[in-house]
Amino acid sequence: MNYFKQTILLLFVFSAQVGFAQNSGYDKLGIQAMMKGDFKGAVGQLEKADTKTPNNANVLKMLGYSYFQCGDFENSIATYSRLLVLKPSDYSAYYYRGKARLNIANDPKESLSQMRDNFYLSSIKDFTKAIEINGEEDIQLMQNRGLAYKDYAIYKSYKVKKAAEKAAVIALFNNSIADFQKVLVVQPLRKDIIGLIDYVKAQISSLK
Repeated sequence: MNYFKQTILLLFVFSAQVGFAQNSGYDKLGIQAMMKGDFKGAVGQLEKADTKTPNNANVLKMLGYSYFQCGDFENSIATYSRLLVLKPSDYSAYYYRGKARLNIANDPKESLSQMRDNFYLSSIKDFTKAIEINGEEDIQLMQNRGLAYKDYAIYKSYKVKKAAEKAAVIALFNNSIADFQKVLVVQPLRKDIIGLIDYVKAQISSLK
């Protein structure tokens, strides 16, 4: 289990201890399943908890995360959207909703969908909001927005026909580089990020 995922789960445990005292037992069963890595089981319990006590922010946060880990990105988006109505400053909700939207946009099954533009743009918007709340020092957020800009630019580059369209794609690629460079300020030895910057620069060169 990577550090970021482990940190998220520890935060869920803390929230559970604080916020579940007056709730049903389904939420506790849900968090137990999450800690075991059984996210499908967690979804089953947390859906029951959500039915029993709607608009419980702690339940919604865990349910949205469990949907995400199960690859059910549409339900994850819907659940995090409900959570953000209750807690509009929860940066992690924007982060995971952004990742879910990016995953849908990048899904090969969406290749002919007219909604791909919206998913890419909404993903970037979510990461941007998370960065506004938590700061540019959060390299996880910066890296993911950089990836979203890169993926969106690649998608748009396939349709480039006019000079203005090419300029817009290059601007997206440059936004991606800017975010990756901010990651390198904090972690200058990240070979994966250096490789991504080189890749994006090559994509820009291919358009000129």
